[in-house]
Amino acid sequence: MERCAARRAPEEERRVRANARDYNEKFQYASNCIKTSKYNIITFLPVNLFEQFQEVANTYFLFLLILQLIPQISSLSWFTTIVPLVLVLTITAVKDATDDYFRHKSDNQVNNRQSQVLISGVLRQEQWMNVRVGDIIKLENNQFVAADLLLLSSSEPHGLCYIETAELDGETNMKVRQAIPVTSELGDTSKLARFDGEVICEPPNNKLDKFGGTLYWKESKYPLSNQNMLLRGCVLRNTEWCFGLVVFAGPDTKLMQNSGRTKFKRTSIDRLMNTLVLWIFGFLVCMGVILAIGNAIWEHEVGVCFQIYLPWDEGVHSAFFSGFLSFWSYIIILNTVVPISLYVSVEVIRLGHSYFINWDKKMYCAKRRTPAEARTTTLNEELGQVEYIFSDKTGTLTQNIMVFSKCSVNGHSYGDVQDVLGHKAELGERPEPVDFSFNPLADPRFQFWDPSLLEAIKLGDPHVHEFFRLLSLCHTVMSEEKNEGELYYKAQSPDEGALVTAARNFGFVFRSRTPKTITVHELGRAITYQLLAILDFNNIRKRMSVIVRSPEGKIRLYCKGADTILLERLHPINQDLTNVTTDHLNEYAGEGLRTLVLAYKDLEESYYEEWSERLHQASSAHEAREDRLAQLYDEVEHDMMLLGATAIEDKLQQGVPETIAILTLANIKIWVLTGDKQETAVNIGYSCKMLTDDMTEVFVVTGHTVLEVREELRKAREKMMDASHSTSNGFSYQEKLSSSKLTSVLEAIAGEYALVINGHSLAHALEADMEVEFLETACACKAVICCRVTPLQKAQVVELVKKYKKAVTLAIGDGANDVSMIKTAHIGVGISGQEGIQAVLASDYSFSQFKFLQRLLLVHGRWSYLRMCKFLCYFFYKNFAFTMVHFWFGFFCGFSAQTVYDQYFITLYNIVYTSLPVLAMGVFDQDVPEQRSMEYPKLYEPGQLNLLFNKREFFICIAQGIYTSVLMFFIPYGVFADATRDDGAQLADYQSFAVTVATSLVIVVSVQIGLDTGFWTAINHFFIWGSLAAYFAILFAMHSNGLFQMFPNQFRFVGNAQNTLAQPTVWLTIALTTVVCIMPVVAFRFLKLDLKPELSDTVRYTQLVRKKQKTQHRCMRRAGRVGSRRSGYAFSHQEGFGELIMSGKNMRLSSLALSSFTARPSTGWIETLRKKKGSDSSTAGSPSSAASKTLKV
Repeated sequence: MERCAARRAPEEERRVRANARDYNEKFQYASNCIKTSKYNIITFLPVNLFEQFQEVANTYFLFLLILQLIPQISSLSWFTTIVPLVLVLTITAVKDATDDYFRHKSDNQVNNRQSQVLISGVLRQEQWMNVRVGDIIKLENNQFVAADLLLLSSSEPHGLCYIETAELDGETNMKVRQAIPVTSELGDTSKLARFDGEVICEPPNNKLDKFGGTLYWKESKYPLSNQNMLLRGCVLRNTEWCFGLVVFAGPDTKLMQNSGRTKFKRTSIDRLMNTLVLWIFGFLVCMGVILAIGNAIWEHEVGVCFQIYLPWDEGVHSAFFSGFLSFWSYIIILNTVVPISLYVSVEVIRLGHSYFINWDKKMYCAKRRTPAEARTTTLNEELGQVEYIFSDKTGTLTQNIMVFSKCSVNGHSYGDVQDVLGHKAELGERPEPVDFSFNPLADPRFQFWDPSLLEAIKLGDPHVHEFFRLLSLCHTVMSEEKNEGELYYKAQSPDEGALVTAARNFGFVFRSRTPKTITVHELGRAITYQLLAILDFNNIRKRMSVIVRSPEGKIRLYCKGADTILLERLHPINQDLTNVTTDHLNEYAGEGLRTLVLAYKDLEESYYEEWSERLHQASSAHEAREDRLAQLYDEVEHDMMLLGATAIEDKLQQGVPETIAILTLANIKIWVLTGDKQETAVNIGYSCKMLTDDMTEVFVVTGHTVLEVREELRKAREKMMDASHSTSNGFSYQEKLSSSKLTSVLEAIAGEYALVINGHSLAHALEADMEVEFLETACACKAVICCRVTPLQKAQVVELVKKYKKAVTLAIGDGANDVSMIKTAHIGVGISGQEGIQAVLASDYSFSQFKFLQRLLLVHGRWSYLRMCKFLCYFFYKNFAFTMVHFWFGFFCGFSAQTVYDQYFITLYNIVYTSLPVLAMGVFDQDVPEQRSMEYPKLYEPGQLNLLFNKREFFICIAQGIYTSVLMFFIPYGVFADATRDDGAQLADYQSFAVTVATSLVIVVSVQIGLDTGFWTAINHFFIWGSLAAYFAILFAMHSNGLFQMFPNQFRFVGNAQNTLAQPTVWLTIALTTVVCIMPVVAFRFLKLDLKPELSDTVRYTQLVRKKQKTQHRCMRRAGRVGSRRSGYAFSHQEGFGELIMSGKNMRLSSLALSSFTARPSTGWIETLRKKKGSDSSTAGSPSSAASKTLKV
């Protein structure tokens, strides 16, 4: 495989000539090969070792290993350090190599995709990585775009093509792109092979919505824009084929420019441990200096008198040099304050936590057969410290499915399912859906639960007929009928597709269109309407209209749009109906549904002719064309008659509102960063209960300039401060200000606020001189929603919070547009959804549904943090208790670097005697059961505040360890000074003392871990008591006659353990030491539990009290909001499709030909309807004569 292009100097402009590889290669543009991996076979070992030795601990142990190789100062064998060091380095290297292997695999999979490249006039299959800038490639329907292409021609009329940009911006609705007219005729390879145009354009950048360039061809130049570009990561849809010229390839493409770099992630505990290791090393040096000075003084004052039988080692000629060597000897002996087994144990515990996540059946999605996966083992405890969650919207919070849920027609609301008693049925009590089998053109996937709406259709309700007639006419959907009766709708937005599909199922089937007509099957009869005008949708108008002429010659305007816009444009006669419909709209908005209002207006022929003439003049104007058109649209869209409203459910993923509510109670702030429109994002914010009507205010920042954005942010802060001063009493305000985590007065304000900011405003807010103002304003709000943001902006927002808040961040998303955000956050979570697996591949954890995030954080994350903190506290305690005994012994052995314990005990203490119990606690311990962790989200806060392991807790642990070491040494020392054996002989000897101290130490630390363990399993029991048993078994074995006979030079002290432990004095000494070491701990914990219990203590107590009672599960019901005055409008539509349809540019010849013949009516089921409703049904009062014509025999 060719190597990916190396880094080059930045470009000022890009020049690309078609079909000229030699010309383009002189610019050394990047190839289309991408690389996200970190290593290769050659660089892996040196680079990985360099990264690992950036860990302070690894460098520290390497330094100790070098010291142990010097015989003059080493009192311990070198293998005691090198074996665990190599083990740690190997385990980490294997893990890093595995991660990078999967990155290589992903890169190869993408780079080896096939593409058709035009070479020497012939289309050849080439791998993506071999595509070069200037190549012309052919794409076919449903293929991914291989590079950033200039669209040259397509199978569609006028060089149009349709693309889906889900991997770029998360939107699944189709977008249209068009080739410039001069190249749109280049449809065959012979013409394209002769194409030698040159493109001069902007250099590579990350702006997804902008492109500027010029095409020079045949001595003419043609401007290029983003509408002419197909970006890498898009998918070609509903277009048989297209040709494109490669402008940007590989790392220069906008997708890769937005992807961000893979960052090495480490937890806050890792960073703290690096600091603590440095402190401990400093403490170690201080102890070494004290003991070295003591050795020099002792050798000078006392040792010199014993030179005859205690001579200095060879090469030692002075007391000072003896002290110098003694310093290094003590550094080696005392290094066990931070043994390398600590790092081995940490990795084992993290691995265990990762397996618990992988094995969790409650995070397994049976529908997709997808388990949760911990893709890294290094971040588990940080899951228990998250303060900010940055979430994508589309596909993460929502399912990307739009469903026609409810509607209001002429003051009557449809869609509420009722049971047999006439009460509103719950979701689990729903009856069978409405049967649409009578309609041969119905979409079998459509479901509706209220049969009364279909009954109104069958009974000929004219308002309901007109309602669905509007839905079948007022849209820009394209219809495709591959086989008779098999309709496929190409909707530009999923909202519009849902509305047209609803009309289709209720008998008003949009069948086909031409530039000037729309054919609809109304209750089985084909009716063709003349399409006179489309008043296109845009974000300012927030509505779209069509003007059609019915077969009877009546001209009618149909309009649908936002309630805030349309209700102002209704005729005053609609007031009563408006009030009722508004109540329905409030009800729908309260349920989080996306609403549109529908209205119509009859136009006089004379007025329309005059208005149409003015429209034609405005369309042809060279100046102020948009303003003149908007004025004419506004004029005709007045005094309309209200028909009703639609309510579409942008289906949330299951459990999203409950999950957000629980995480909010856990003091986790959730920000939504989406590429979607503001209205859509806000609507979803209300649906998932991030935004509520109870909020004091929702600030919307939409400024287009730096000054406007700054002013809007300033006003928001002033409002929050003013409201806080006027509404909060002194107690609550001061109470909030006292929080240790508070960095801004704004964060202590009373009231709940939310901030909504658009992408163009966010670009200014993220500038260096305004980012702090933006962050302060956003952090004071309960919810933040950023709309229309690019992938890079998502990463910048996350980086901003990381930079200033020093809080743990988590990013969650499902598409390629979320990759940079996922890589930037401390923890990245990928949703394995409908937008590919790029987010999963870049993530640290992955699962299939957003609701699993609750369990990942509140259960696995909290437990991992708790376990790791308890493990570290105990580990430092037991090793200080073990090591500091050498320090005290130094004052009684002439500072000679003699060890209290024998070498085998020192080697086995951290590997055998005390390793497994602390591992069991670190892997299995829990303070409260998982149900309680979910029920009491406040239990999560200690992790956010980093209360369980910090510098203070560390000093408490080492103080307890030093206290234990003092008692461990001086109690046996004091006893042995005057003690005798049963036979009257002196008890005190070096080996007996060593056995007594070692036994006391093992028993004390075993009792201590028993006190620290909050959740006992069979494994805990086995490891604790098994470790004690192993200690005594090994102790007696090492002092046995058998080992002495096999290794007489190694095991000289035969029978020492048996003789020592046979003495009652020794056991009394051990018991006294244990009680004195443990009792203060027990007393302190008892008093703390009684006087100042923590929330987890209270929950445990409650659990014990209710142990015999059945656990009560709290059910969170979805509560509707009453009296909402906000708009539920959201419509993910874009401007431009109306003009496209009216021009006929997107029509195939087959579609145009449909107007030349009448489609066959489906009469089988209409007869059944007539029989049911009776032959004398009246259509009096119908708003449409077309409706009555349709129903007459």
